[in-house]
Amino acid sequence: MPKVSLPAGWCRAMCLFGAVSFAGVAADLLTKHWVFQALDTPSGNVYWIWQDVFGFQTSLNTGALFGIGAGQTMVLVGLSLIFLAGIFSYVAFWAWRNLFLTAILGMITAGICGNLYDRLGWHGLTDLEGQPIYAVRDWILCMIGTFPWPNFNIADSLLVCSVISLLLHEVLQRKPTPPSPTLSH
Repeated sequence: MPKVSLPAGWCRAMCLFGAVSFAGVAADLLTKHWVFQALDTPSGNVYWIWQDVFGFQTSLNTGALFGIGAGQTMVLVGLSLIFLAGIFSYVAFWAWRNLFLTAILGMITAGICGNLYDRLGWHGLTDLEGQPIYAVRDWILCMIGTFPWPNFNIADSLLVCSVISLLLHEVLQRKPTPPSPTLSH
């Protein structure tokens, strides 16, 4: 049977992908754990870092972006797993050739995994009857004037920043197409 060897760049990219993913998930889960231990479960209290601009407030989100799909835990879990499978496949078979793209996809993976962990109820929070709570722990509060932006967490930040980076990467990587030659008579 012929021996198949992987390109050195593939191994380097997969290590980068794994390191970024791991670091992002660790940062998200550790901060959620710390904040929810320090501030208790959602109480509505705000702990201002910058009065009326930025602070910490624990909350639980049973949905996705801005609460969309609230209560649809299995649908959101299924979508997360599909996206993760797609990202892993994309990195393993194509994206590994571009380390910047690989790092961005690692950030997206970290964001998905951090929120998936919570959505599956693995955080250990329970309701008053002792039943697991299937919700994402959010804790960062930002005000836009007098409007409170929906609370978010490190995983959400990783997702937003990585998608913006991905869009910028695609825009900057596009090469202008040369004008087509015109026929003159």
